[in-house]
Order: sequence, then structure tokens, then C-alpha cells
Amino acid sequence: MELLEKRIARDGIVKEGNVLKVDSFLNHQMDIELFDEMGKEFRRLFADRPINKILTIEASGIGIACVAARHFHVPVVFAKKAQSINLDGEVYSSKVESFTHKRVYDVIVSKKYLGPEDHILILDDFLANGCAVNGLIEIIEGAKATVEGIGIAVEKGWQTGGKSLRERGYRLESLAIVEDMDPQTGRITFRR
Repeated sequence: MELLEKRIARDGIVKEGNVLKVDSFLNHQMDIELFDEMGKEFRRLFADRPINKILTIEASGIGIACVAARHFHVPVVFAKKAQSINLDGEVYSSKVESFTHKRVYDVIVSKKYLGPEDHILILDDFLANGCAVNGLIEIIEGAKATVEGIGIAVEKGWQTGGKSLRERGYRLESLAIVEDMDPQTGRITFRR
């Protein structure tokens, strides 16, 4: 998606350790007009799928998922990274390692919100090694629901997550695939 690539090239900051900071418009301060265009594009890309729910993981995926859900006219469910007193009853859970935070989370979804009748689109802000998406797939499989597709705002193309998911037969659509980043020059190259 050219609009997103241009925004990443203009406002993204490349840091040591394969970190791309896009917090000025994507995952801290959020550009809702950009999110709306991304939501339209996800809807176009997955128009042939019978999606009735969007699943994401807290926190950065929630904004993108909510705006995209307007174009699908479906609810958003998000996996929580911590048990809270608000979450009662049985839950699906999975362990997810965060690339950014370098820690493992137990992510949970109430069994009230996912079931065998659900056709799920997974949406998230970043895809690196695929840990978060794989955790969400595990939760969906536990619910005996169907993964209809995976939509990612920014994929790090040199890391293994996207390749692995595609090889396993999942339909993965990334709006921007970063092929290379140079922290010395700040240059970002996109896969075409």
C-alpha cells in the first residue's frame, strides 16, 4: 500500500536491533485517516472471505482492528496480555513472545467470544517472527473457529514470520513489507 509505505519512509525511524519506530502515526499516536485507508484496503484484500470477526492482540493491534472492522461490519475481539477481574469464565490461552518487549506473555480470550461458527481475520500492526500471530492461531484452533486470513500493517520481510505463515498455507496480506533497513542512514527499502 503506497500510502503506508510513503508514511513509513517519511516518519519511520530505524533503530539498532532491527527496530522500526512508527509510533508517531501507527502504534502510539494513531493517524485515524491512515487507519481508515488501511481498513478499506484490508476489506478489498479479503472481500472474498466470509469474515464475521476480527481478532487482534493488545495493545497496538486494537486501533487498526477497530477502524478496519467498520469496513467489514463485524466485531473485534482482542487477546488480553493479563488476566483481569473483568474477565470471568473459561478462556482460551496461548504463550506469545514479544519481539519488541523481549518477554513472554500469556494471552487470553474469553470462550464467550470465539466459537466454531466464527470465521476470523487476524489483524496486527507488525509481523516479525510471527509469535503473536501464531499465538492467535492457536487460540482460534482451540475455539475450533476458522482462520480466513491474516492482515498485517508492516511486515519485516527479512524475518521468518511471513515466510513461515505463507508456507503453512495461510493467506497473509501485508500492506507494507520492509525488505531492508539501515540504522546508519535511516534508509528503508520496501519489497515490490
